[in-house]
Amino acid sequence: ISQTHPNASKLPLKDSFTYDDYRWAVSSVMTRQNQIPTEDGSRVTLALIPLWDMCNHTNGLITTGYNLEDDRCECVALQDFKAGEQIYIFYGTRSNAEFVIHSGFFFDNNSHDRVKIKLGVSKSDRLYAMKAEVLARAGIPTSSVFALHSTEPPISAQLLAFLRVFCMSEEELKEHLIGEHAIDKIFTLGNSEFPISWDNEVKLWTFLEARASLLLKTYKTTVEEDKSFLETNDLTSHAIMAIKLRLGEKEILEKAVKSAAASREYYSKQMADGAPLPKYEESNIALLENTVADSRLPIVLRNLEDVEEQGDLKIDEAIDAEVTENGFVNGENSLFNGTKSESENLNKEKSNRETEDAKESSSESTDEVKE
Repeated sequence: ISQTHPNASKLPLKDSFTYDDYRWAVSSVMTRQNQIPTEDGSRVTLALIPLWDMCNHTNGLITTGYNLEDDRCECVALQDFKAGEQIYIFYGTRSNAEFVIHSGFFFDNNSHDRVKIKLGVSKSDRLYAMKAEVLARAGIPTSSVFALHSTEPPISAQLLAFLRVFCMSEEELKEHLIGEHAIDKIFTLGNSEFPISWDNEVKLWTFLEARASLLLKTYKTTVEEDKSFLETNDLTSHAIMAIKLRLGEKEILEKAVKSAAASREYYSKQMADGAPLPKYEESNIALLENTVADSRLPIVLRNLEDVEEQGDLKIDEAIDAEVTENGFVNGENSLFNGTKSESENLNKEKSNRETEDAKESSSESTDEVKE
């Protein structure tokens, strides 16, 4: 269009500017634009930030903020750097799927890598109304997008709470709705220190083990085959990224299967031994300092992606590892990635100096790592 526009004759690149040049220009800007506050701080606008835009990503913490008073972006170094040494910054808690989609690179050893997983209580579940009410009191949707993480434990407090409700018996649901200390029980749904029952724990970890196992079966290649592909020398950079991405997802799912199996075995032993359940006391410090990350409750999940009703699951379907249809696997038997983690949705930190990292704010804001 620019080449046929009446004013195109004045453009210096009129005859040499190609579609590939256009794609390069757009991708360069889109991967480097950042959201910054306007001068009065009333809204955000897009901007390029010279030099800082060129910093590559590494694991760490967000150390970039915007100083409204001085109208400038300020970045604190993650570590001491020597003269001539490359300076890295932390782009935010992004999965490798998000890095590949929005920034065009795969980051090895990403401590925040995760696999997106859709879960929901089926409306045909006999206990749907009760489960929906318990979840509502905890601020959790009956159908939503969660994530399996590369770290241990593989699930957040919010996902733990959902799975506990998902696997509750009718009697356990009643205890959380009208039973004694029902409010306290809602507040400890995401706390790993206080199981609902040993049976509930066994069910939820059995379900998660089966679910992750089924997701692994949706891939057409194995981990070993992917590793073998990466050893060949004739792959394009794009092919390498794609293989690394699916390999990383499989490794996360395999970790989740092993973790869930270990938990299932542990809680099965607790149940067999008739071990007493830990009792919640209001003064118990474990309520405030939980072993599961992001478990400050009550739980409120916001900005989670809408999910299709076909993704709803039944517990009896889930535990049957042979079932691979009936809306069981993510979406239409495929694995979608790139959502923000629950903690990202929950913990949008705010301060007087707008300390939210600009690269975390925009889904197309990060820089491409250069080889």
